[in-house]
Amino acid sequence: MTVVTRFAPSPTGLLHVGNLRTALFNWLFARKADGRFVLRLDDTDAERSRPEFADAIRRDLEWMGLDWDQELRQSERMDLYRARADELRGQGRLYPCWETPDELERKRKLRRMQGRPPIYDRAALALDEDERARLGAQRPPHWRFLLEHRREGWDDLFLGPREVDAASMSDPVLIREDGQFLYTLCSVADDADLGVTHVLRGADHVSNTAVQMQIFRALGAEAPVFGHHALLTGPGGAPLSKRLGGLSLADLRAQGVEPMALASILARLGGAAAPEPRLSLRELIAEFDPAAFGAAPAAFDPADARAMTARILRQTPYEAAAPALAARNADLGPRFWETVRENVDSWDEAAAWARILREGARPDVAPEDRAFVAEALALLPPRPWDETAWKRWTDAVKAASGRKGRALFLPLRKALTGKGSGPDMSRLMPLMQGPAPRPEDVSAD
Repeated sequence: MTVVTRFAPSPTGLLHVGNLRTALFNWLFARKADGRFVLRLDDTDAERSRPEFADAIRRDLEWMGLDWDQELRQSERMDLYRARADELRGQGRLYPCWETPDELERKRKLRRMQGRPPIYDRAALALDEDERARLGAQRPPHWRFLLEHRREGWDDLFLGPREVDAASMSDPVLIREDGQFLYTLCSVADDADLGVTHVLRGADHVSNTAVQMQIFRALGAEAPVFGHHALLTGPGGAPLSKRLGGLSLADLRAQGVEPMALASILARLGGAAAPEPRLSLRELIAEFDPAAFGAAPAAFDPADARAMTARILRQTPYEAAAPALAARNADLGPRFWETVRENVDSWDEAAAWARILREGARPDVAPEDRAFVAEALALLPPRPWDETAWKRWTDAVKAASGRKGRALFLPLRKALTGKGSGPDMSRLMPLMQGPAPRPEDVSAD
């Protein structure tokens, strides 16, 4: 059996890390089994679906390195959904209903007052032909799937054995009054048509599983193996959503977060092992195990992604770093990267160091240090500087001024680099190509 998984986002907004986690799990599961990964755009909601969001989804997945073997759009598969709906009608499993939203809400309130679960009472099934004709002349119906009142069980990839009593649920609406096919029917029809074998998704879909298993059975198709991972929350414990600022992939990318930092975190967050920096998706494929995750929600903090980015950059060899450096006009060679990588948290910070080395820096000198730094700059060794230049210079300045420790080293670092911290100066000075500051650049007026 070829393993087939799918990621099925709605192009109604930007992907956030919760969506990405679902995509990553399905991709890792398929790739570990040498299977297929399908991108399905659930764009049946014509009012809210936008081409720019579909493009953003593809761009985000490509940025993450998640490739797909097939792409399809639900808006182009209406013939399939009509055919499957007709099959269900022919079996008596899809039936028309004419209640308005207000009428349904009154029914739900009444059932609650009576101490009964607020599920649909199937009143539409009791209508005779005349009543159906009368209501049909007034407005189009919505269509519900007739559930079998039985318990549906499955062995969940993440949660273990699970069971849902379909008798506790309303017959789900599969087609709206305006004729729009809803997620539940389209998803089952697509999964059956594509031969999807495993569905990994959020725990908020657990109750949907019982319904979908019955629709698969009614259509004569085998249901896939289901797995429901715990949901992510934001830093404060609030559920993630497309409207929660700062947690979209576009926002995180703008903050300098690396894709492998996100993948390293999301592939383990909520699991038995703490996230560790990984430099390639291949490492995550080998490690991925749905059974290693717990059922409790896990919090995602963007600060953790930025910290993981820094850890990954520190482990990245020059050969792997070169393309990112070149893209920012910051590739000054292996010595440069080996010198700065322990002191940068993002590629943009590496680029800032490259500019300093190429162009020189504006000295950052405190007023009380101006005279000292001006005298020190007059003692700078002549170029070319080698790895002894920093020690030779600071030794000479120490002998001339009597300063030592932080009072000696910090003003000199800030004079050459404009920064109060950074790479080892003995390794940095030989890489400096720009003009060095002159005594007159920093002396007091």
